Amino acid sequence: MGERVRDLRDLLGLVDHDVSADPFPVNGLDAVVFVVGNATQAASFYQLALGMELVAYRGPETGHRDAKEFVLRSGSARFVLTGAVSPDSPLLEHQRRHGDGVVDLALDVPDVDRCIEHARAQGARVLVEPYEESDEHGVVRMAAIATYGETRHTLVDRSRYDGPYLPGFVERSSTVARGEGTPRRFFQAVDHCVGNVELGRMDEWVDFYRRVLG
Repeated sequence: MGERVRDLRDLLGLVDHDVSADPFPVNGLDAVVFVVGNATQAASFYQLALGMELVAYRGPETGHRDAKEFVLRSGSARFVLTGAVSPDSPLLEHQRRHGDGVVDLALDVPDVDRCIEHARAQGARVLVEPYEESDEHGVVRMAAIATYGETRHTLVDRSRYDGPYLPGFVERSSTVARGEGTPRRFFQAVDHCVGNVELGRMDEWVDFYRRVLG
């Protein structure tokens, strides 16, 4: 195994795994999706304070009238910051109730339909049935299941897609000015995500992840 491959395995936490025997195979974390009160301001903060790079965007300027969405990268970590545009947006109501926070832990999977079939059989609530979106960069297949609270897992198969994020997003680059000698990035990957589940339901959600996601 080459040194670069070993470094990649360490960065992503890869382990030997037989995908053919896994009913819910997961390649890794696709994105951590946040709803925030001011997406433009939050995107600037994450670039300046945490050294993330802006890589994609969609919003009213690109024909997406419902929200502003900034896609940021740092190593293998991808954050999507979503903010409402109109005052009656459900995104704004969610932010009023909960403040800025994660709404979606999107998972990169090799077979969306296989994962959904297994999740449904294990009692998971399917929020979005498998569907496809496409543009000049290719096709992405997606679906979504519910988990604790109002959080979801969007399942993403981007094996046939080479765009900056998803169809409808345009490539963008960071324009923030960083001081001389500033590190290229401050973190390389998402180590783990903590789910704060409902009181008294910890064992239930542990069992959910064991059964549904394996």
